[in-house]
Amino acid sequence: MPKMKSKKALTKRVKVTASGKLVRHSAYTGHNSSQKTTKQKKRLSKASLVDHSDYKRIKFLIQK
Repeated sequence: MPKMKSKKALTKRVKVTASGKLVRHSAYTGHNSSQKTTKQKKRLSKASLVDHSDYKRIKFLIQK
């Protein structure tokens, strides 16, 4: 049986912290920044943790 491969597109978008949590960046930051408020842009620029409902599925996809 061949080895499991990780999804390379997902491994580039999600990082694993030392404690095992998954960190991701927010969407909606690519364009139209002039229409967004400063508060909204500041909130979207920060990284956030992957939600617990998606954690198991994403962890399985990035394993090797």
